[in-house]
Amino acid sequence: MDVYDLTAYECRRLIESREASSEELTRMFLDRIREVDGEVQAFLRVAEDDAVAQARAADAKRPEERGAWEGVPIALKDVLCTKGVETTCASRILEGYIPPFDGTVVRLLREAGLVFLGKLNMDEFAMGSSTENSAFHVTRNPWDLDRVPGGSSGGSAAAVAAGETPWSLGSDTGGSIRQPASLCGVVGMKPTYGAVSRLGLIAFASSLDQIGPFARTVEDAAALLDLIAVRDPYDQTSLGLPRPLRIPGATPPGGSGGAPGRAEPIPGSDNPLSLNGKRVGFIKEYGGEICEPGVAQVMNTCLRTIEKLGGTCVEVSLPSVERCLAAFYIIATAECSANLARFDGVRYGHRAEHADDLLEMYVRTRSEGFGPEVKRRIMIGTFALSSGYYDAYYAQAQRARTVISRDFEKAFAEVDLLVSPTSPTVAFKLGERTADPLAMYLSDLCTIPVNLAGLPGLSVPAGFADGLPVGLQIIGPHFSEQSLIDAAYALEQSLGVPTRPPLGGGGAPTPASGTATTAPRAAGGSAGGDTGADAEVRS
Repeated sequence: MDVYDLTAYECRRLIESREASSEELTRMFLDRIREVDGEVQAFLRVAEDDAVAQARAADAKRPEERGAWEGVPIALKDVLCTKGVETTCASRILEGYIPPFDGTVVRLLREAGLVFLGKLNMDEFAMGSSTENSAFHVTRNPWDLDRVPGGSSGGSAAAVAAGETPWSLGSDTGGSIRQPASLCGVVGMKPTYGAVSRLGLIAFASSLDQIGPFARTVEDAAALLDLIAVRDPYDQTSLGLPRPLRIPGATPPGGSGGAPGRAEPIPGSDNPLSLNGKRVGFIKEYGGEICEPGVAQVMNTCLRTIEKLGGTCVEVSLPSVERCLAAFYIIATAECSANLARFDGVRYGHRAEHADDLLEMYVRTRSEGFGPEVKRRIMIGTFALSSGYYDAYYAQAQRARTVISRDFEKAFAEVDLLVSPTSPTVAFKLGERTADPLAMYLSDLCTIPVNLAGLPGLSVPAGFADGLPVGLQIIGPHFSEQSLIDAAYALEQSLGVPTRPPLGGGGAPTPASGTATTAPRAAGGSAGGDTGADAEVRS
């Protein structure tokens, strides 16, 4: 048994059938981390002793005491508070901070019996698009170790892609789940704002932040979302989702819980591989002009596949998206400057030494503790909120946000779902954009509007360009997670995109440039054929 290939559902099936114990699986994943994480560097800290102890406790339970996901391993982005385990947000200012409580999602996962493998690397305070802003080390893309994994949840995406964990949690403020999922060739989902409690999530921008899953398959991502999308009375923005979510491809309740191999179409209206009757809009502004040619080619393949699955593709214009980047970086930095004011060295985290008075201690603590990108955003946000510039910048950005939300509402009056590239480019080289903040910010061009409008968005592996993964972003109206999951599953099964990088003696061979897939597809035809889709991405 090669742990590299196991999904969360397969782990669950092995435990339920007693083909493997939780401790055996946990030790296999820990061995995998030892094997490849020296290269990938997805983890900030591995909780080996705690993980083995949790796995043994899961194995010791009687069958009637066990939860459905009891003993399945998981890893967490280091932005989530974990009781008794250091939580740093990849920042020197929180180095050594050990929370006295679990965040709500962490508590829910503990109650479900999952085993925590450790904490994952990220851009400091979730501010970045490449995981190069971590105060501790740089994470590398498992598909090409000279390239970035995306960010800010780069550790969460890279760990799943490298087979170090079957699934993980990240957070998404402007694309921080979807963009690294695209660059690392895994599934990543940002739920509707409010679907998942933010209690215990160390805040970057409170009106934009949302916790969500990474996984190797859509069904795993859906199952993890179903575990955490619960209304929390201690988070006033928390609404939860209708539960349980329907998990396409998974064994129904009462079954073995194992995931099938490649699903076959099921006759009837509930066919999980059908998009019959769905109107899908491709966002015109995210066409070939902003995309690399290989990305545009993969998008065209996806549009043809949508039509072969019974959907109708049309082009949709969202004229306000040109304002998104500017609006986001005013609103997000303004909220960041307020949220990060609490890190002053008095109550927790790093405290500067050799200060002559309280003011100097504050200044030295923040100067020493925060990295360059965090300082940059605090300064921009403070400037935008200052009395002389509030109306010109912050108030204007909030008005633009309203216009963006209304444009999405108009679009969803005409179509059921929207699609776009998750990222206009494939993973770029390490160090390529660190000296150019604007170029780095443009990495999230396609994902930021979804956060501003509070909508759900999902990135599913769609193909390859220059041998590197490309993701398709699927967007829906508020609380339409079920529709996104169903559409993503149909595309995942039809495209059959490999999700195993050739790393550490496992994985699929690197696909040829521009290909959408190298694996067999389910019924519905070849994803590469010409169907004359109405919408086309021109490179």
